[in-house]
Amino acid sequence: MSVRPAPDRNVALELVRVTEAAAMGAGRWIGRGDKEAADQAAVDAMRAVLDTVQMRGVVVIGEGEKDKAPMLYNGEEVGSGQGAEVDVAVDPLEGTRLTALGQPNAIAVIAVAERGTMLFPGAAVYMEKIAVGARAIDAIDITKSPTENLQAVADALGKTPREVDVVVLERDRHDGLIAELRDSGARVRLIRDGDVAPAIAAAQPGTGVDMLYGVGGTPEGVISAAALKCVGGGIQGRLWPRDEDERQRLLDAGLDPARVLHTGDLVSGEDVFVAATGVTTGALLRGVAYGDGGATTDSIVMRSRSGTVRRITAHHALEKLAALTGLEYR
Repeated sequence: MSVRPAPDRNVALELVRVTEAAAMGAGRWIGRGDKEAADQAAVDAMRAVLDTVQMRGVVVIGEGEKDKAPMLYNGEEVGSGQGAEVDVAVDPLEGTRLTALGQPNAIAVIAVAERGTMLFPGAAVYMEKIAVGARAIDAIDITKSPTENLQAVADALGKTPREVDVVVLERDRHDGLIAELRDSGARVRLIRDGDVAPAIAAAQPGTGVDMLYGVGGTPEGVISAAALKCVGGGIQGRLWPRDEDERQRLLDAGLDPARVLHTGDLVSGEDVFVAATGVTTGALLRGVAYGDGGATTDSIVMRSRSGTVRRITAHHALEKLAALTGLEYR
């Protein structure tokens, strides 16, 4: 029986170049009110660098189906064509509206794991999820009430419920969740978009985030699981069909919405790499900063097998980059 080679550890630093490019591509659209242009710029920049990475990748979590996404679609082959066979999850710009409005927490992110180890969510656009750091992963239970989970996380962290900071997407579907968390004492921090960054932040000290709670995108859930697998936190989720037709399609595909999905169900690989670069400043990363003819980026890169987490600050000469890639960065 042949054994597939695992991704080389040097892939981690190659992936940072991918997210840095996407972040700088999107950065020129910060605050300009055009989320489609920001997203396209991030996709174009990410795509230009992604094919130089030494891997044989297949996009499992991408920008959509082939006929609806000009680049980085589900099933697309990416990488140099040499190296390990891997699953790839990308979000060139997680927080398109945040970028367009100049609001916090927009990031560019990519995750890589051994081939066949990332969950393909199919028709599942949304999932209910709870993400926490390592100290609280054994305390959460998505089948229990928000009040019970809040108290369990507080106990695990050595806090009172009033000291626990919970990030929730600001959506009408969360009105009941928000009310219960507040009634139970939590500090609820509402965000407009982008729940990957706060999911990772929940597992990082000093971010002011203890838990992510609520219904968000399934692709973002898979990427969050990859990141949390690297840093020692974890996630629980359940697929959240929007109607009976979607529920039936999930069941037909062998995906049971009632099943509780843990971190390892979403990403089962043991050699997982994640890189993220800030586009706008948030709890996890600083955004792209411009000055002196260049741009400064703030990134985080992590690997599950070693548990290594690196923070990388880089300065980029924009004129040289533009000449090299043919893309605009201003």
